[in-house]
Amino acid sequence: MEKDKNKRKLRICVATCNRADYSKLAPIMFGIKEQSDGFDLKVVVLGSHLIDDYGNTYRMIEQDDFDINTRLHTIVRGEDEAAMVESVGLALVKLPDVLNRLQPDVMIVHGDRFDALAVATSAALMNIRILHIEGGEVSGTIDDSIRHAITKLAHYHVCCTRSAEQHLIAMCEEHDRILLSGCPSYDKLLTAHSKDYMGILQTWMCEDVKSREYIVALQHPVTTNIKHSVNMFEFTLDALITFGKCTLILFPNIDAGSKEMVRVMRKKGIEKNPNFHAVKHIPFEQFIQLVAHAGLMIGNSSCGVREAGAFGTPVINLGTRQTGRETGENVLHVRNADSQTKILQALQLQFGKLYPCSKIYGDGNAVPRILKFLKSIDINEPLQKKFCFPPVKECSSQDIDHILEIQSALAVDLGGTNLRVAIIDMKGEIMKKYVQANPKTYKERIELILKMCTEAAAESVNLNCRILGVGVSTGGRVNPGEGVVLHATKLIQEWESVDLRTPISDALHLPVWLDNDGNCAALAEKKFGHGKGVECFVVIITGTGIGGGIIHNNELIHGSMYCAAELGHIMVSLDGPECTCGSKGCIEAYASGVALQREAKRLHDEDLLMIDGMSKSGGAVSAIDLVCAAKLGNVEAQKVLKTASCALGVGIVNILHTVNPALVVLSGVLAAHYEDGVKEVIAQRALPSARAVEVVVSGLAEPALLGAASMVLDYATRRTY
Repeated sequence: MEKDKNKRKLRICVATCNRADYSKLAPIMFGIKEQSDGFDLKVVVLGSHLIDDYGNTYRMIEQDDFDINTRLHTIVRGEDEAAMVESVGLALVKLPDVLNRLQPDVMIVHGDRFDALAVATSAALMNIRILHIEGGEVSGTIDDSIRHAITKLAHYHVCCTRSAEQHLIAMCEEHDRILLSGCPSYDKLLTAHSKDYMGILQTWMCEDVKSREYIVALQHPVTTNIKHSVNMFEFTLDALITFGKCTLILFPNIDAGSKEMVRVMRKKGIEKNPNFHAVKHIPFEQFIQLVAHAGLMIGNSSCGVREAGAFGTPVINLGTRQTGRETGENVLHVRNADSQTKILQALQLQFGKLYPCSKIYGDGNAVPRILKFLKSIDINEPLQKKFCFPPVKECSSQDIDHILEIQSALAVDLGGTNLRVAIIDMKGEIMKKYVQANPKTYKERIELILKMCTEAAAESVNLNCRILGVGVSTGGRVNPGEGVVLHATKLIQEWESVDLRTPISDALHLPVWLDNDGNCAALAEKKFGHGKGVECFVVIITGTGIGGGIIHNNELIHGSMYCAAELGHIMVSLDGPECTCGSKGCIEAYASGVALQREAKRLHDEDLLMIDGMSKSGGAVSAIDLVCAAKLGNVEAQKVLKTASCALGVGIVNILHTVNPALVVLSGVLAAHYEDGVKEVIAQRALPSARAVEVVVSGLAEPALLGAASMVLDYATRRTY
């Protein structure tokens, strides 16, 4: 008893750098303060806590009645990569004096911030024991490198999940120095949902806002690709503006690129937009209530993949910043968030959904476990870390059964003649394809689609493929947001106002995307073909009809009534031949397969089609007969093809003068026959500024299927449960 009475208190120094890490450290600090008979708490505040632009968040530490022993101004302004390095250097210069004065037994650092790395480095070099909170996690950016570096400096580890614990063990850390406690913030947030929240909503939003009817947005820069981060943030704001829901948006953290993101907010007028409420900081207890009652959280904050899961709040995680973390089923990842359309579709999919609550990151009892762990630290034991290296075998071999699954899409192409389903991987390789005649009735068609998709999904297991979702390409006018075929071509009967998404999704339990065949061809070129890396281009499909798609500023143009890019119905003559749409003089009336077949029949009836060397085909005369005749020198057939090429070229000139693309891709069976004629017309008739456009023939054999697959591969990701 006398020995316990004379035992001195364990001096614990907690270093907090920003609002995010304080939300995790504060519960521990309260616990240490409550047990003042065994602990002596010292608090060091540094980093963005002390900057006005980020809310001077050190004040919330004071409001929580903690004595701040040291304030260290360590941030070098500039918000670029060099400024981050200089900030670490400045902290390393200032910290030794502080640590010499405070003489802590244990230094507690959290997470993966560059400020925390400076604290851990200083403590390690000054022989101070380090307790690292939330080590072993994987998020997918430079934060991983910093977090793992702190792990190697730390002597003790507090982790939140079983996977994180296993990662620490795999990193050769001693098992008895690892505590699986859960996340400290869960000790507070698991009781937050039951508290009165309307006052908080009205304080930070507006008086008439209701639960589940608003969005919380929090997006930070990714320091390994700042330009992409800023572009992605701009797409996010555009999508939120279009979506039109009341949105609470927080300013980004202090990482390199944050200033550029703030400039984007101001350029878009976010702070003056009545639908947006922009704030620099919200106290954690209030913020978590706002997240708990939101209809959606969007961005790339760890809060979205960690804390939001405790309430089942729908989350859209953008980019790669958190994709390595464990998540509940409430999180939808949009890894390649390179357009407003993708983010908008994710908003439409996720907003207002109800998901089961997840306790992956904690059960609300982390702090008692951590305090008990702190008490077990023997400051008299040797300080030098030991690493538990696994035995290394002299010879190792691979097991063929452990090949990684191939992430793939199920692509469906509904053509006028055939119904095709294919399994397509991330590189655009068709792993397997199924073809059946397209039934004439709605009921038979739906039944066959579900049957073929179900069989393909089952076969994907044997092919070692993981199906991420289903993409459908169909003729006609399509509402991709609702997954509904609004109006079909004459070639597909009983195909109007058809909800395709629901039956396929219900049968396969997979997300489903839908668009028309022209748009899918454009998406295929964007991901796998000539359009890869091109911001603005047009695809023209030359087949039975004429169709296409337009990519402008990396986005597919659908139009207000989903009939944009009906390129076949651009009029090139006021009194030309009648088109299938009921008008006259459309490109399709001149250059489609149907138009060429009509002209082939006319020449055949006038006995002007067949020439020496040309074999007679059995059955009706087709467009192929006309092309063959032209190749063999038939002047009349050549005239028809020249007229068709000219009509297509004039239509393309109109497109060049309207959307000014950098590239025109001719796709379909007739593309190669029209290429030279189209280039000639552009050279003669286009404005000088538009003549530099590149015209190429598509190299994709299956544009409709590849485009359908690209919708899945670009928008869908595998969730981690």
